[in-house]
Amino acid sequence: MATSVQQLINTRTSINHFQPNHPLNQDTINTLVNLATKAPTAYNMQNWRFIAVQSEDAKRQLKSAAFNQQKIIDASVAFIICGQLDGYQQLQQVLQSSVSANIIEQKIAESWVAQATTTLENNIILQRDEAIRSASLAAMTLMLAAQDMGLGSCALGGFDAVKITQEFSLSNNELPVIIIVIGYPTHNNWQQKSRRQLSEILTII
Repeated sequence: MATSVQQLINTRTSINHFQPNHPLNQDTINTLVNLATKAPTAYNMQNWRFIAVQSEDAKRQLKSAAFNQQKIIDASVAFIICGQLDGYQQLQQVLQSSVSANIIEQKIAESWVAQATTTLENNIILQRDEAIRSASLAAMTLMLAAQDMGLGSCALGGFDAVKITQEFSLSNNELPVIIIVIGYPTHNNWQQKSRRQLSEILTII
């Protein structure tokens, strides 16, 4: 029986210890990223890029840029998820496949392009906000996809963004937002940690 989304969410935990030397094949990596791209983005910009770090040399580079976190080495793959600041510039091209498939009308696509350009073109703060939002939504979707495939994951926010930009040749319009390590957990990881009570965090108006 298929695992429900609720089960995936309730069983997901941040993995600190992975079984080393268990690489993922290309098909598995492709599947994970394909599922991650089903996450929503403003105007369907899809303003993201995924760098799958799997070779030993690349892992060592990433580990150095991420304050020497060992899980980068031990995990099967480490994804650098980048948000793109200039996603609005490619929006017309990105939306064309949805127009061709009769999912949205041409006039709708044109209105989205016009609105996105007006809103984002001269607003670097909003460009950055959208890049972070898109990459973060993709990251959570990627982790749930990994959980469904029997893999473990952990989100890493501790890294030197400048060093990653240099080491992995990111463009000026690419922002490294988060690293997601994915692999096969060992048996000595924590269970899912307790969450705050809804009475503390939920307001219903």
